[in-house]
Amino acid sequence: MSIADYTHTVAERFMHYVQFDTQSDPESPTQPSTEKQKVLGLLLLRELHDMGLEAELDVHGYVYATIPANTEKENVPVICFCSHVDTAPDCSGADVKPILHKAYNGSDIVLPDDNSVVISTREHPYLRERIGDDIITASGKTLLGADDKAGVAIIMDLAAYLNDHPEVKHGKIRILFTPDEEIGRGVAAVDMEKLGADFGYTLDGGERGHLEGETFSADAATVTFNGISAHPGYAKDKLVHAIKVASAFVNKLPRSEWNPETTEGMQGFVHPVAIQGGLEQATVQFIVRDFDTAKLAEHEQRLMKIAEEAVAEFPGSSMTFTVKEQYRNMKEILDTCPHVMDNAEEAYVRAGLRVQRMSIRGGTDGSRLSFMGLPCPNIFTGEMGIHSKQEYVSVQDMEKAVEVLVHLARVWEEK
Repeated sequence: MSIADYTHTVAERFMHYVQFDTQSDPESPTQPSTEKQKVLGLLLLRELHDMGLEAELDVHGYVYATIPANTEKENVPVICFCSHVDTAPDCSGADVKPILHKAYNGSDIVLPDDNSVVISTREHPYLRERIGDDIITASGKTLLGADDKAGVAIIMDLAAYLNDHPEVKHGKIRILFTPDEEIGRGVAAVDMEKLGADFGYTLDGGERGHLEGETFSADAATVTFNGISAHPGYAKDKLVHAIKVASAFVNKLPRSEWNPETTEGMQGFVHPVAIQGGLEQATVQFIVRDFDTAKLAEHEQRLMKIAEEAVAEFPGSSMTFTVKEQYRNMKEILDTCPHVMDNAEEAYVRAGLRVQRMSIRGGTDGSRLSFMGLPCPNIFTGEMGIHSKQEYVSVQDMEKAVEVLVHLARVWEEK
């Protein structure tokens, strides 16, 4: 089976979706963190209804939809395809102006609204592999939003294809679009009973052919330093400044290892992400990451020891150290049901791709979903240069991902 003669809608959908500002907000306590994410959710709801599909947008910003089974076979597992609608807080997602660069020729892409933003094959080696493809970028003032509106567009194009091609036999397929993935709350309020899926796949990966079944395990650590307040004019031998304790602590962190700047591959790290405070109290927040869940505790013990050393240099100061679990390595779950990855690999092969099983130096909604009872690897979308003004995506990568999903639905029906 081939879908080579199919007129894809994925690029058109994608360029429309990215013009919606759906940036999430880590400081907001609500779910979703920003109401504007629901605006795109409403559009997706209308488009799904226009296809004749059952769909709903709930109060938390989740879009649930169903592509009904068209096979006579019984007991075909229900699979779910999932992508997130929000964009990262790291870079503006307002007033995105997508630009289509037809038949990319390999030269530097200078973005028109800010000529200092240049997307080159030197800084983005994967772009060399996409020479001849149609490349979509933003205009230089914003991120593009391929992370993860490319995934959203791919799933919507899949729904359109299956709706128009009943000869492709498949079981029941559930669609899930989530808010707030970029701030770690993407599946916090998912109703798993309502979702009703047996296995899932997130569409949130990068290079064509990559299949990701392993993520970091992740904790958040918070170190709070307590000082002693005194009037600065009469502070001799009394004042202990919490900011100075925190600064000494941060200065003690290793510079040549144990941080994102110096690690790669399967190496874990500890990374300060925020510091705030005043004279009496100062707080440093960290993310702690490793593929080996057991090593998180080792990293945290090392971090706490460094904090204790800083406190010892400032008599009268004290500190508290707290840890909060964020997500765990999906591999721990996927290893118990290897056919989920195997079926995806078969779909890649049928689409003419060489499969590369990869580990993500990060997490996806699939990390949490896997531990919520929905084993959920990650499939490529072509999104590259994410969270930056240099973000780009290949139209042909997105189209190939649609083809993979068509094959994947067929594989699950056959097996």
